Amino acid sequence: MEKHTVKKKVSNEKIRNIAIIAHVDHGKTTLVDHMFRQSGTFRAGLELDERIMDTMDLEKERGITIAAKNCSVRWKGVKINIIDTPGHADFSGEVERALTMADGAILLVDASEGPLPQTRFVLKKTLEKGLKVIVVINKIDRKDGRPDKVLDEIYDLFIDLGADDEQLNFSYLYAIGRQGIAKKSLTEETDNLNHLFDTIIDEIPPPEFDKEEPFQMLVSDLGYSDYLGRLAIGRIFNGNAKFNNIMVCINDQNEHIPFKISKLQVYEGMKLQEAEIVESGDIAVLSGMEDVKIGDTICMKEFPKAMKRITVDEPTIFMEFTINTSPLSGQDGKIVQSAKIHERLIKETLQNVAIRLEQTEERERFTVKGRGEFQMAILIETMRREGFELSVGRPKVIYKHENGEILEPIEVLHVDCAEDFLGIVTEKLSMRKGRMTNLVNNGHGRVRGEFSIPSRSLIGYRDEFLTDTRGTGIMNTLFSGYEPFRGEFPSRSTGSIISDRQGKSVAYALFHLEPRGRLFVAPGEQVYEGMIIGENNKSGDINVNPTKEKKLTNMRASGKDDSTVCSPVQPMTLERAINFIKDDEMVEVVPHSIRLHKKVFSAQKRHMLRSVNYKNK
Repeated sequence: MEKHTVKKKVSNEKIRNIAIIAHVDHGKTTLVDHMFRQSGTFRAGLELDERIMDTMDLEKERGITIAAKNCSVRWKGVKINIIDTPGHADFSGEVERALTMADGAILLVDASEGPLPQTRFVLKKTLEKGLKVIVVINKIDRKDGRPDKVLDEIYDLFIDLGADDEQLNFSYLYAIGRQGIAKKSLTEETDNLNHLFDTIIDEIPPPEFDKEEPFQMLVSDLGYSDYLGRLAIGRIFNGNAKFNNIMVCINDQNEHIPFKISKLQVYEGMKLQEAEIVESGDIAVLSGMEDVKIGDTICMKEFPKAMKRITVDEPTIFMEFTINTSPLSGQDGKIVQSAKIHERLIKETLQNVAIRLEQTEERERFTVKGRGEFQMAILIETMRREGFELSVGRPKVIYKHENGEILEPIEVLHVDCAEDFLGIVTEKLSMRKGRMTNLVNNGHGRVRGEFSIPSRSLIGYRDEFLTDTRGTGIMNTLFSGYEPFRGEFPSRSTGSIISDRQGKSVAYALFHLEPRGRLFVAPGEQVYEGMIIGENNKSGDINVNPTKEKKLTNMRASGKDDSTVCSPVQPMTLERAINFIKDDEMVEVVPHSIRLHKKVFSAQKRHMLRSVNYKNK
């Protein structure tokens, strides 16, 4: 009888691959900072900025991680590859992509807040991949910290997500991330992260590979170099690669595209270091291949064997992107052409697996699909800073149709607010078809509510929520699936104040418009016909003249004229603008300004359209 040899996997004990996962603002990037400092990655006495892994300007400004990033530290002769992942639910596609490179994960949980929606999402994805988890309860120095209860909540979450016995037997540590301290018990005295490094080496399994299998690498990220071109980043699952090797890239069409490795690099600290050879289990950066996408497999030309592609959850919202059609277009940005906008959006879909792009019947309009309005706002803000001019429409949810029934995306909404504001929050959410599923009062003056609510109900609600809670409320969401359509609800109850002509706004005119509502423009700003200059207190839109000046006469008043002083105008942010607009309105995004306008600029045409629509009814 012919004997079948069983292939045995071997481990690369010199490497550990871990992802750091958590809810937003639970301290991932700060902890990584201290891991760098204490592992000897930087020389002693070197001054470093805080949150050095936040390399994008938007990440530094907002204090959140937007894109997953790779780095490495060394401890006791072992190289630890670290993948820092985003904590906001809208960037969960980055988490799913990053987990393909890891053998384990560090789950960070705030000692006061406990597990939150994104904690559930990232842990669910980690457990599904069968990765080993180390739990770190962070910020134990908080006055309102409750680490013991939070640990119980984490166990409950593991059980709720269907963790097996081995996964339930997780190691846990207590930490003060900003001080670089990790300990095994709350009473232990220590001033370093040695326990964390040792636990990673002891608990996280080393990467396994098959000695007999040829080279295989799954592309999990893309980069770009002015000198080397496109960079393919991913974990090597089998075999070794050398400089100048002839490889093939197997794409989503199963095409085999040959190329030669022009440069081979690995992560050392935060930088890339050139290598002659890379081993199985390491995370490598290959150059020499231009037409490569996330999810492609790179392997030897003689032994082409594709790996399972990276899959992420479907997008739930879409927005319309188009060129800037306002009368002020081309005066601020450098890039205004639709072809350039299309090219930039394609580039984004290559680097971000959660973003989808569709071309509409009109050449200058594009449909961009994603996970949430915040993800879209970050994309638009990034393009704006790159010099683009464009217009975007209101976010809309993606419906599904099954068995003649309309299904809509539903979110789990977690609200943390003072007891005094719970009534108004619950009332507003119930009006938007939200249903309360849980309520916890810890007796400290604040309550936590959990709601099941349609995704469309949350578009534009965040600003209203902050107003209702006097800026003290916290809300977090997590996509939970599709349910039958819950029915219509009243949308924005206010109208828009619209300019009926082009020119410069005048203080005299704006001062007399203030009783009508909240204004968005200050004296001296350029306005045009169809531009939204404020929010009307009443439900309908009104057309006004913001350029009207005071009439001069040859009669002197008996007293001195009072100088016209307008109320301060709150600067319009991109998120506020996207949340404010209605379906017939657009946001004009240019490098130094954000304006709102009607899709139809002419007041006369809008009146004619309203008449036609009324007759059709």
